[in-house]
Amino acid sequence: MSRQPIQCIVPPYMVEHLARSENPRIRERAIVGLTHAAAVRAVRAFSQRMPTMMATASPSGRRHRLVYDARKKDRLPGKLARSEGDGKTLDPAVNEAYDFSGATYDFFHEIFGRNSLDDAGMSLISSVHVGETDGLGGFQPMSNAFWDGGQMAYGDGDGEIFQRFTRSLDVVAHELTHGVQAYASNLVYRGQSGALNEHFSDVFGALVQQWQRGETADKADWLIGTEVLVPAQTRRGIRDMEHPGTAYENDPALGTDPQPDHMKQIYTGPSDAGGVHINSGIPNRAFVIFAKSLGGRAWETAGKIWYETLLQLSRTSQFGDMAKLTAQIAGDQFDAATKKAVKAAWKKVGL
Repeated sequence: MSRQPIQCIVPPYMVEHLARSENPRIRERAIVGLTHAAAVRAVRAFSQRMPTMMATASPSGRRHRLVYDARKKDRLPGKLARSEGDGKTLDPAVNEAYDFSGATYDFFHEIFGRNSLDDAGMSLISSVHVGETDGLGGFQPMSNAFWDGGQMAYGDGDGEIFQRFTRSLDVVAHELTHGVQAYASNLVYRGQSGALNEHFSDVFGALVQQWQRGETADKADWLIGTEVLVPAQTRRGIRDMEHPGTAYENDPALGTDPQPDHMKQIYTGPSDAGGVHINSGIPNRAFVIFAKSLGGRAWETAGKIWYETLLQLSRTSQFGDMAKLTAQIAGDQFDAATKKAVKAAWKKVGL
């Protein structure tokens, strides 16, 4: 079975662009980042094939968080810094990982009745201050966050383009949703099925944040990862769900967001595992169109349809399969008007 790329919040095309930077410091850091991602692909491939073997059961069967400090190295999990029920520490990254993983658990539990990622009380394990080897016998802060099949890992960023990755609730929820879908449809991480994999993580990453903030669909900004980027006029987020291809434009370090917003522009090349991050913009836009057409809180109807769809898709489902299934669920569980709104949203992106 072929290896699958690691599921990181920062897509490979962003890192590859940084690896061509004229700034030697940025270039060298990016090259290290690409090497580090390659080193953990085998773990991610195994975890996708055997997800139940990666789970750590909660001793209580309920919400159970463990946050470790990797101490700027790449050996996970590291030293335990905070566990379920402990008070705040002096380390903001530890507290953010703890609070935001809890918010993600609470969202899935309260809205969908799901007990953790595996629906069986799996412990939520996080490592902060994760580093990556610099090739010279030392370590540098990782400029990424990833789910490795059993736990979360967060870097502190380079301070020039990326800040610490625990700062963003939607990033934490995005990565943990990879864990949810591994125990649901477990979508193959390549091509359109892989883009759906990333799409679900963006959707629920955004919904967890909106739920915690009490935001309605029309008030939300639908950006992913705004807080992990060092502010600049040329960048607003890692992805823009409502307007794919506009999250960053002509940025000196990152270039321009390559996401298409319609099937006419779908990427069909080999990079990014066949466009798993690139093409996720197409279903992302369909979801936002649908959610905004309904109005109100996106997690109440649109989110429930998407969650049920996540449970019913097969591992190799394509965009067309998703469009048909969401329409079917909307009609069966809601009404004809909701079904019509779903179909109209997919039509606007060419499906």
